Amino acid sequence: MWFSYLSHRRACRDKQRERAERIASLKPIYHEPLTSQDKEILSRSVSSLVAAVQTSSLSPPDILVAYSKKALQAHAQTNCLTEVMIASAENWASTANRSGPLAGVPVSLKDLVGVKGWDSSMGYSALVGKPMAADGALVRLLRDAGAVPFVKTNVPMTMLSLESTNDVFGSTDNPHKKGYTSGGSSAGEAALLALGAARLAIGTDVAGSVRAPAHFSGVYSIKSSMYRFLKQGSASSMPGQEGVPATHNLETFWRAVFQMKPWNYDYSVLRIPWRDVKLPEDRPIRWGVLWDDGVVKPSPACARALTTVTAILEKNGHEVVTLVPSPYEGLQIASQLLLADGGKTASKNHRAFESNDAGMTSAFRGLRLPYFVVKLYAWYYRYIRRDPIYAGLIDTHYEKTVQEFYALIAQREDYRSRWFKVWRDAEVEGRQGDEGVDFILTVPNSLPAVPHGGMRHGWKACGYTFLFNLLDYSAGVMPITHVDATADALPRTFRPRNAIERNYYRMYDASAMEGLPIGVQIVGRRLEEERVLEGMKLIERLLREAGADYIGLPL
Repeated sequence: MWFSYLSHRRACRDKQRERAERIASLKPIYHEPLTSQDKEILSRSVSSLVAAVQTSSLSPPDILVAYSKKALQAHAQTNCLTEVMIASAENWASTANRSGPLAGVPVSLKDLVGVKGWDSSMGYSALVGKPMAADGALVRLLRDAGAVPFVKTNVPMTMLSLESTNDVFGSTDNPHKKGYTSGGSSAGEAALLALGAARLAIGTDVAGSVRAPAHFSGVYSIKSSMYRFLKQGSASSMPGQEGVPATHNLETFWRAVFQMKPWNYDYSVLRIPWRDVKLPEDRPIRWGVLWDDGVVKPSPACARALTTVTAILEKNGHEVVTLVPSPYEGLQIASQLLLADGGKTASKNHRAFESNDAGMTSAFRGLRLPYFVVKLYAWYYRYIRRDPIYAGLIDTHYEKTVQEFYALIAQREDYRSRWFKVWRDAEVEGRQGDEGVDFILTVPNSLPAVPHGGMRHGWKACGYTFLFNLLDYSAGVMPITHVDATADALPRTFRPRNAIERNYYRMYDASAMEGLPIGVQIVGRRLEEERVLEGMKLIERLLREAGADYIGLPL
């Protein structure tokens, strides 16, 4: 155990020194202030950059310099970078495919994405100094498309938290407010995007890992259904989502990826080309709203963002209805499936005395409790504290047998079939018959970004995103507004309904959180990424026409 601890400290020290040396050894130009040309490059959309490279009015090396400068500035502000690949990217930029659909565009990657010769340690010290043997399918496609991977970004160890901190690389700050998280697990990607240090960033999402960072950091993101996006060759089995700072960049990226026929790079990708989708014009679009997941009520700030969107939709002739199905049941099923092995897989590379995220420390500690203690604890909350919500989650928080796992799969499929009715004959308040919804609209999280350490309790409050992983729906997040100290103050009449809500709301302080971004989540059916994107574009347009469009951080 003592040897393991010493190895851990040595690996952390060596990795941090390596990162610092890579930054310090870059050519002087990367450490210079942004020039007017750099700023002009950074202000361009992805499609504009591609067109400029294809017509030779811009060169990939010049674009790389601008984005690398900005990425180093973002890192100094937020501690978002893990692998600084800029020196190698110079060669990749000079040899980039200048006729490809992503010609010359720098792309940042979540730390787990496999790049030949570079670590994908994911914050585990045991994986430091073990570079990937080959490029993953996604990186091969990106390079063939002309893109230039140039940095990798920070994540939480285990990839199971909405906050990114680990002993190897440290914590990543929110780009809007120091001391607050930028989310997780794709925190570094969100920070780069929010600060304009990347136009395209690749993340993953198992319970909200691109959507929560987008909400916390004020960027756009989309989570695909399984098997729509590439996953082979990375250090995790769930790549498939990405976040970008605006919907037009999001659409450009997706179109470019599918132009490259990703099923020729990764056997698991479904052979579904990108489809042009038009929303209904002969009838009102029906938006089913999930106002409350039954566990943690949206804070005044997040509720205001949601009502802002529903109001603008109704004003423009759209129909807004309230959904009926229980999200709480989904949280119960999803949380059991994710940690059915007792957390053994996620913690197998964890060394003695290696720090973990506060939430996962609590979760894994609970999984190690004897079965009778778990049941006794659940009984206490159910009958003594009169808290059936928290008791229902405690009661099932233990390692499952194979038979129990199979039963959970059956429960999941039954639950999915019941949610299917939302799209068909619509389980919505006051409606019956064939009146399904076109989209689901809800908050990405009940709170804005929380202070560092907030996931000690916040990991139990991820139901608004986790639900749509369980259902395997396509889902996007877009920024709407910012926290206002006056408008978003918590009413004195507020009373928490359960222990999860009580502990999470302890971190809600509209005055301290003022200025933090707030988003909404737009959800479609399985494999409807194109349709979700159209829904996001519609909301973005209506807000812009009303003079209420979101204003992000300046370059």
